[in-house]
Amino acid sequence: MELLDVGLVVGGFILLFFGAVLSVYGVALLGAVLGGGGGYLFAPTIGAQFGVEGTIATLVAIPVGMIGGVLLTYMLLSFAVAAVSFGVGTYFGLVAVAPALGYSGGALAALIAIGVGIAAAVSGTLLTKTMMVVISSAMGAALVSRQLTMEALRTAQREFVVEPLILEPTDPIFLGLFVLGILSQFGLFKLGWVTSLIARLPGARQLRNRGEKDTA
Repeated sequence: MELLDVGLVVGGFILLFFGAVLSVYGVALLGAVLGGGGGYLFAPTIGAQFGVEGTIATLVAIPVGMIGGVLLTYMLLSFAVAAVSFGVGTYFGLVAVAPALGYSGGALAALIAIGVGIAAAVSGTLLTKTMMVVISSAMGAALVSRQLTMEALRTAQREFVVEPLILEPTDPIFLGLFVLGILSQFGLFKLGWVTSLIARLPGARQLRNRGEKDTA
């Protein structure tokens, strides 16, 4: 396992167990991971426009993408969570809900997937903190279970395809980590000293469900 893979796994553990406790910082970390990954994937294309290639393009694109991801998730927090929720919901609607209803392909399956995505997006707007716990747990589980690796990112970058980045949601290790992350994060929110700490963190109050008290 190379050093970058170790970094992904460590970041996955942080997302998995501490995304909710860190509140808005958990969202910023997720934005940094997604932004850095996007910068890595598009580094060759963007770098070529400025005459920069190879390692230099990657070294520039990753931190720029991370900063952009953090700023986007902080400035448009509810929108960002809703957008991510829509993507995740649509994906699970297509690979899980539609097949369970007897539709494994075609226009009807796509409509079901979009419907699930819209429902998830609405939940992300109204229940921002709850959806962030679910999303950060899913992302953390994917990284810790090594469903998302540097090799997969390199393949996606080299061939410009999304197949290497598609998760297997029925994998027992992924499911176990996902459930553990959700239980751990919601459990930590029940601890008085944790909620008191969150209430004092700059910007942390931005991440809460609609109608919820600041310290909840």
